[in-house]
Amino acid sequence: MGFSLPCLSQSLSFILLLFHFHSTISSPLSSNYSSSSSHLCAHRQSLSLLQFKLSFSIQSSPFWFARNYQYDQYPKTGSWKEGTDCCLWDGVTCDLKTGHVTALDLSCSMLYGTLLPNNSLFSLHHLQQLDLSFNDFNSSHISSRFGQFSNLTHLNLSGSDLAGQVPSEISHLSKMVSLDLSWNDYVSVEPISFDKLSFDKLVRNLTKLRELDLSLVNMSLVVPDSLMNLSSSLSSFKLNYCRLKGKLPSSMGKFKHLQYLDLGGNDFTGSIPYDFDQLTELVSLRLSFNFYPSLEPISFDKLVRNLTKLRELDLSWVNMSLVVPDSFMNLSSSLSSLKLNHCRLQGKLPSSMGKFKHLQYLDLGGNDFTGSIPYDFKQLTELVSLGLSSNNYLSLEPISFHKIVQNLTKLRELDLGYVNMSLVSQKIFNSLTNLSSSLSSLSLWSCGLQGKFPGNIFLLPNLELLDLSYNEGLIGSFPSSNLSNVLSLLDLSNTRISVYLENDLISNLKSLEYIFLRNCNIIRSDLALLGNLTKIIYLDLSSNNFIGEIPSSLENLVHLRYLKLDSNKFMGQIPDFLSSLSNLRSLHLYGNLFNGTIPSSLFALPSLYYLDLHNNNLIGNISELQHDSLTYLDLSNNHLRGPIPSSIFKQENLEVLILESNSKLTGEISSSICKLRFLHVLDLSNNSLSGSTPLCLGNFSNMLSVLHLGMNNLQGTLPSTFSKDNSLEYLNLNGNELEGKIPPSIINCTMLEVLDLGNNKIEDAFPYFLETLPKLQILVLKSNKLQGFVKGPTAHNSFSKLQILDISDNDFSGSLPTGYFNSLEAMMASDQIMIYMNATNYSSYVYSIEMTWKGVEIEFPKIQSTIRILDLSKNNFIGEIPKVIGKLKALQQLNLSHNSLTGQIQSSLGNLTNLESLDLSSNLLTGRIPTQLAGLTFLAILNLSHNQFEGRIPSGEQFNTFTVTSFEGNLGLCGFQVLKECYGDEAPSLLPSSFDEGDDSTLFGDGFGWKAVTMGYVCGFVFGVATGYVVFRTKKPSWFFRMVEDIWNLKSKKTKKNVDRCGARRN
Repeated sequence: MGFSLPCLSQSLSFILLLFHFHSTISSPLSSNYSSSSSHLCAHRQSLSLLQFKLSFSIQSSPFWFARNYQYDQYPKTGSWKEGTDCCLWDGVTCDLKTGHVTALDLSCSMLYGTLLPNNSLFSLHHLQQLDLSFNDFNSSHISSRFGQFSNLTHLNLSGSDLAGQVPSEISHLSKMVSLDLSWNDYVSVEPISFDKLSFDKLVRNLTKLRELDLSLVNMSLVVPDSLMNLSSSLSSFKLNYCRLKGKLPSSMGKFKHLQYLDLGGNDFTGSIPYDFDQLTELVSLRLSFNFYPSLEPISFDKLVRNLTKLRELDLSWVNMSLVVPDSFMNLSSSLSSLKLNHCRLQGKLPSSMGKFKHLQYLDLGGNDFTGSIPYDFKQLTELVSLGLSSNNYLSLEPISFHKIVQNLTKLRELDLGYVNMSLVSQKIFNSLTNLSSSLSSLSLWSCGLQGKFPGNIFLLPNLELLDLSYNEGLIGSFPSSNLSNVLSLLDLSNTRISVYLENDLISNLKSLEYIFLRNCNIIRSDLALLGNLTKIIYLDLSSNNFIGEIPSSLENLVHLRYLKLDSNKFMGQIPDFLSSLSNLRSLHLYGNLFNGTIPSSLFALPSLYYLDLHNNNLIGNISELQHDSLTYLDLSNNHLRGPIPSSIFKQENLEVLILESNSKLTGEISSSICKLRFLHVLDLSNNSLSGSTPLCLGNFSNMLSVLHLGMNNLQGTLPSTFSKDNSLEYLNLNGNELEGKIPPSIINCTMLEVLDLGNNKIEDAFPYFLETLPKLQILVLKSNKLQGFVKGPTAHNSFSKLQILDISDNDFSGSLPTGYFNSLEAMMASDQIMIYMNATNYSSYVYSIEMTWKGVEIEFPKIQSTIRILDLSKNNFIGEIPKVIGKLKALQQLNLSHNSLTGQIQSSLGNLTNLESLDLSSNLLTGRIPTQLAGLTFLAILNLSHNQFEGRIPSGEQFNTFTVTSFEGNLGLCGFQVLKECYGDEAPSLLPSSFDEGDDSTLFGDGFGWKAVTMGYVCGFVFGVATGYVVFRTKKPSWFFRMVEDIWNLKSKKTKKNVDRCGARRN
């Protein structure tokens, strides 16, 4: 039976339709599909491609980005031959009908060179898809000619070292469905960026956009709300590390079709908007690593209940402190990845985590989880990666540890750093050998592990990362053979595991890139062999007591970026070959015995940003820096001389500059220092710098935390202006020749913890305004020309945090500041935990101070947080010691010496139970020494000399150790300490006599008994009072009044001179 005509017609139409459909969809297919036709490529197209090929070279090794992220690379243009059909070339797709090139996929093609605007690529006008990702275009700018590809639907330029501003012409690509400009920042000197106008044009014109990835594109000028103008049909939206800032857009719920959303690594703040729960199609959500945006419990609950299709959730560094961990249980049981790192979560881990049967990646590290890791973690049998590190009080019981390593057979990464595993016995510890042979990363740092580490773990064939650091009780021996040939990171720092740095070991570590052996048990080391580890990027051999010179073989480490050889005993000159390590970024050679000059070539390293050479014996001048890459420079505690190089002040990214204690550094501090607006720490102390301080020092950088210019020869006045909202925590100008007044603008330094202006020539009254500084802990104003009364607080909580107050050696007068004693709360209670005081904003900088401690002037390179000192000595204070001083129970040192204090020692001083040093010498104090002082069991230094004390010196455990020097100049004292016997309870007379007690006839000579004396005394007293009242009331006769006044002034001067003379004698 034949076909009817209508049927035949319909069949032909169907065949034609299929052919048309085939030709339409052929462009996205590979060129192999077009092999059925020959010579389809248009000549001009072929010529353009060959010219494109010739404009680039082929890299000898894979581009580092693709290599690091394990993308397969091969030179696709190698198959491009003249005279062959270009449609058959690798990466080329043609339209079967016209022969025009419609798709070009040259991703990972090892291309190297500059992509210029006149490149023949831009003559391929029919391109619909273009992928040039993961090549090296040598920081080429994105050409505006990309905007000419009017048919382009897919453009991928990711990871190809492109730079500069994205041209506005990109917004002409109105057919664009997928745009990827991501991951160029890692290699570009000038990262790709968008200005506000260009981005606005792009989002308004590219209405068909479904996929947008701008990760690592600089979008700091883009307003986040402009993201709302993107097509509501977006299915994938990735803006990872784009420097976006401000609040997250509040209308994200409009993107109903969104499946992949990544806004991580920006500076978003505030609360995560409620309408995120409307993104019900989301499969993957990443908001991690922003500026601690917050997620309220109600938002989180809605999020986890509504996003039922969610498979990947990453909220790391989102503040979830109010979220209850048990609410995790409302997440979809189909979840495959959950990352909540550093979210401030607290409480116990949820006990039903076993419900997430499909979970492959779990990271709950960096929180405040407490208690034991639940048993049911053993049910997460699909886990590939488990991270529970850096939780303050998380522990792993032996049975849980055993079950986890036994059941989680698919684990590739296990990070339990800082989880308390001290109860894990050697037997259970050995169950680590049950871990999968596929394990690639094992991190058990600072877990309290004890005993011998199972040697088989070292031999796991796929192990890439092994971190056992800071387990001081861990022993064993690191094998020299049969090691994983892919091991790239090894950290055995602060363990007792034996390491034999010999040829056998080195030959088995050829893949090693990161090696940390700080304070390690290294045996029979041959450091020269390290030169064979040519892939090394990071080498840390610090704190190992290595001696001799740095081996020259290290110059073979051409990939080395970080070198730490600090805290050893290396000697000789710093070797010149280090300057041949052109990739070197960080060099730590401090705490050794290096001598000679610093090689000038070291300052020519192009990528060096961290250089620390402090605590050596280096001499000579500091050479000029050849590049402006430095962010950290510490050359302190050497013997360097000469001026500070001007190039240092051109390091615009410099954060830390420490040149202290070189003694012979001279010259002035250049005002160019004010250009270093990112500076956190500036320490030029203990040198011979002169001239005036730059006026800008108080306001040139809001980031400056530490300013230490003490112990120089600086002159002039203090910086007069301290800007608001500054970050200054430590200000030390001690030991200069600064004059003038203390600027009131210091009250703008609301973060200030230490203020030391001692040993200058400042003339001023007591700076009451300082009492408003809320965090001030140390105030030193000693040895200046300050004068006047110190009356007491003018504000609430004045000096409440003050731990050290030293205003000694000035001209203050009047009574002691009793009101302040009542508000010194920090001196009333001791710190239970001793730490060294350091800058909050730059914690590695530890505060130092010079002060009188137990009678000796000492420089403290570190200040203990527990120390409490009150020093008001060498002033003109008068009156009695107030009882309230006994409230300062945390005081360790009290010095009120060299004043004109009168009255008795208050018995309340016996409450100062932490007192180690008490100096009340050279005053006018009288009476007995209170027996309560004998109970001060920590008292090591006592000086009560040159007063008018009398009676028996108390005895006691500490008082019995004090010698005559503690009491000299008090003729009325007795006791074995002063080698004078006491008579009964009373103080002995100056000349002990054998007269009967009560008979005073011979005391005044013959003829005068006590009755006569008493009568004369009474009459004289009455007459003297009456006469004195008349004279001083009327001031007549004037000659008598002047005579009395002159005699009084003369006596006052003599008293003061005697006090000063006593002070000079003691010092």
